[in-house]
Amino acid sequence: MNAAGVRTAWFDGPAVLELSDSSASVVWDGRRYRGVLLYVPADTALFVVNRVHVEEYLRGVVPLETGTQLPAEHAAVEAQAVAARSFTYTRMLSSTWREYDLTASTLDQVYGGAEVETAVGDLAVASTAGWILAVGGRVVMAPYHSTCGGATSAPSEVWRTSTESFLRSVSDRVPGRERSYCETAPRFRWERTFSAAVLAAAVRRYAPAYARLPAGPLGAVRDVVVEGRTPSGRVSAVVVTMERARLRLRGDQVRYVLRTVGGEILPSTYFSLQPVVGGDGRLSQLVVRGQGHGHGVGMCQWGAIGRARAGQDFRAILRAYYPGAQLLRAS
Repeated sequence: MNAAGVRTAWFDGPAVLELSDSSASVVWDGRRYRGVLLYVPADTALFVVNRVHVEEYLRGVVPLETGTQLPAEHAAVEAQAVAARSFTYTRMLSSTWREYDLTASTLDQVYGGAEVETAVGDLAVASTAGWILAVGGRVVMAPYHSTCGGATSAPSEVWRTSTESFLRSVSDRVPGRERSYCETAPRFRWERTFSAAVLAAAVRRYAPAYARLPAGPLGAVRDVVVEGRTPSGRVSAVVVTMERARLRLRGDQVRYVLRTVGGEILPSTYFSLQPVVGGDGRLSQLVVRGQGHGHGVGMCQWGAIGRARAGQDFRAILRAYYPGAQLLRAS
């Protein structure tokens, strides 16, 4: 119905909410957004799409990816803005969706609209406006993660993909010192302990998404061992031996199988395993000790903060984590 309460004709296209004052914000579900909102009908749902300029979109991304940083850490926020802009352009160029290019979650980049904008984030976006990372004149995807734990990872160590020349494992060690730039991160080191019952339940619940299991009860977990490691030291595969099954999981799959009771995945694949055997000779618990948080590919966000504190500018930070990529202005 229209504003007068009169029924209107059906139409297939999206409905558009656009304000006459371009400086104002549109609102959806209590949140403010720049640009316009599109309401796209689907079979059983309604997609709400925020159509906005790239630079304004980044103002709603950068604060959620880096948080509120101190003035001495501004270079890290600028590096984040460039990486997020490069990621955005690659998604826009490869998108097959008609109505939108990116989701607003960790599937792409976390986006909160005008509601989350900050002075620090706005300044970083403005001071790097238009700058992207490129190889051979072509914009490249610039992945990033929270904490590398001492060394970043090549894409082929984590995903089933080839390694790009500008995305290779790099050390995050401070030159001449036995410490890493990202060691102040909350999850630079972490530990998880699984009881035998919780471990078996997690495998039964989550492993079928990654491995074919026999029908019927699997029994208790007898052993869990690391089968191999990647060049950067991360786990490449783990073998889980149960009473009626033997599973081989890739490192990134293990993160999603060895979950806590609450469903939280392992922070990273940069870990070691310590099985604990009880007096009856059976596995009683599994201790997982690890480093880092996230997939480990590309820029380490906490490492970027450490480098900024050490006086590096955003160009030096980007060179460190994307070696071989050049800074170019998007045309």
